[in-house]
Amino acid sequence: MEDAGRKSIHDPPPFTAAQRRYLAVKRCLDAVLAALLLAVLALPMGLIAAALWLSDPRAPVFFRQRRVGRGGALFTLWKFRSMDRAGRVTAFGRYLRAASLDELPQLAQVLTGRMSLIGPRPLIPEETTIHAMRMAAGVYRLRPGMSGLAQVSGRDRMTDTAKAAYDRQYMQRLCFRQDWRIFWLTLIKVLRRDDIADR
Repeated sequence: MEDAGRKSIHDPPPFTAAQRRYLAVKRCLDAVLAALLLAVLALPMGLIAAALWLSDPRAPVFFRQRRVGRGGALFTLWKFRSMDRAGRVTAFGRYLRAASLDELPQLAQVLTGRMSLIGPRPLIPEETTIHAMRMAAGVYRLRPGMSGLAQVSGRDRMTDTAKAAYDRQYMQRLCFRQDWRIFWLTLIKVLRRDDIADR
């Protein structure tokens, strides 16, 4: 019988000492950059909020949804609303999604430590297939990100298996250089509106 104290061959490898140090630095960088971005983007975010309120004062400005976060714990993800009260994507909402502007409220969640600027995108609990693959790979040791390796490698045009593989690769290669590359690739893809499915 296998010793109960021994790790299974299927357990994800532990973070290296360098990766553990970087995780502490990464959290500091997240807080500083999120604060700076919120200050710079305060005016456009206020204008988006005002436009949404004016379009329908009875509808909420923000869309809230339960997602799976660090350690597998559920948290409430915030976005700017992109649908009307009947559940249809509005013309303005379609623009917000295409430009990824609907994601901007998550900067506040990066600042508070719920999320990271870069990391695996948080899933809804019902995405059971990719959720199981992430659990097996140990991906939930990381904070969920506003953007990640899967998003800059295919975004909406990718299977769950491929997304999980990219999430695992991101975790295994965790370092500043990788995060910096994903950060700039995210900006490029957002500006070009690459790999976006209308959903």
